Amino acid sequence: MKKTSQLVLIILLAGMVAVSGCNKKNRKAEGADMGDGVSASGTGTEFGPDGKPLGDWQDGGSGDMLSQTTILFAYDSSEMDSESQAIAEAHAIFLRDNSSINVVLEGHADERGTREYNLALGERRAQSVADVFMALGVNALNIEIVSYGEENPVADGHDDSAWRLNRRVEIRYDR
Repeated sequence: MKKTSQLVLIILLAGMVAVSGCNKKNRKAEGADMGDGVSASGTGTEFGPDGKPLGDWQDGGSGDMLSQTTILFAYDSSEMDSESQAIAEAHAIFLRDNSSINVVLEGHADERGTREYNLALGERRAQSVADVFMALGVNALNIEIVSYGEENPVADGHDDSAWRLNRRVEIRYDR
């Protein structure tokens, strides 16, 4: 029964990803696509509920992945590349194994596009990370999704290097 429920969840998530990838509406020009340079990177040391750096909570490679709490996205996309997927999976395993910890997924977009569109895009990005978490066994009640759209940029500037850093989901652990 449990395997059947998990299989149904995975099929539903795959369907949602397929449907969300079909939106090809023409939007306000955002400039050149970022291409192969899309990757996830940390924004510094993030701390968990006990005050320890997240990377110290687990040994090996997953600890390195847990220290990365920002997932970057390509232009006009909510799909994760393989590096971003690995980071999301490491956080999901951590959360699954520590079910008393809650997480906030903050979705962001760069400044291009309308305010409404960017809020929706930030939400889709955060939801794509949440979908990975839930597929790997994290309780949906432990996940909060917030979209800031273009309102909280981490990089000032009006070029690809700034826009790249602003297209992100930040993983924040509730204390």
